[in-house]
Amino acid sequence: IFFGKYKGVFKETGFFWINPFMTKKKLSMRARNLNGAPIKVNDKVGNPVLIGLVLVWRLKDTYKAMFEIDAQTMASSGPGKQGTAESSSVASKMDAFEDFVAVQSDAALRQVAGHYAYDNNVVADNEVTLRSGGEEINEDLLTELNNRLEMAGIEVLEARINYLAYAPEIAAVMLRRQQAEAIISAREKIVEGAVTMVKMALDRIEDENIVALDADKKAAMVSNLLVVLCADESAQPVLNTGTLYQ
Repeated sequence: IFFGKYKGVFKETGFFWINPFMTKKKLSMRARNLNGAPIKVNDKVGNPVLIGLVLVWRLKDTYKAMFEIDAQTMASSGPGKQGTAESSSVASKMDAFEDFVAVQSDAALRQVAGHYAYDNNVVADNEVTLRSGGEEINEDLLTELNNRLEMAGIEVLEARINYLAYAPEIAAVMLRRQQAEAIISAREKIVEGAVTMVKMALDRIEDENIVALDADKKAAMVSNLLVVLCADESAQPVLNTGTLYQ
């Protein structure tokens, strides 16, 4: 910078002769991590969820980083660091950029999370959700972050959701619902398998002429087999001292 006028950027190593009246500002181009704390947001259907992200970012355009946002003021208002004045200045500027990235990442995460439901319990089974979206959600988040940070000359290399859970006030209710759905799904499998086994037993008895069964005896056999196969506990044997009709 020459008397307040931008002159250029040095991005290569080596020796350079510079006008002593020029002011130099150093910035780090290394990649940095940001592990954002989980924040509470509302998903597509209004359920409160806790969601967090982790991202890798770096400075891409140093001109925008220095002149498009008020990095100097943000750096001067931050806490001081030990070390030389030059290294402290670079560190404080990078911390200021990190604060800027953190604020924008929270806003981007809220924006993306509001477009999707937490799971498929209240939306169509083929709809993308926060739990099942995976790479699609991460790509949307990466695009949203880069759109927001482009003005500051910052590039996000990778962004991923690393924490996802229901908010505490509804977590217990949602857990009971998930448990009920798991029980229903398991019962469906048990009944499906039991009916298949009963049909196989009846067909084999009839095909091999093991014993002749009328409709009432078949119904009794089906009932007994279903009780044995579908019960949570082992069925207790009961001896019938009479006939089927008494």
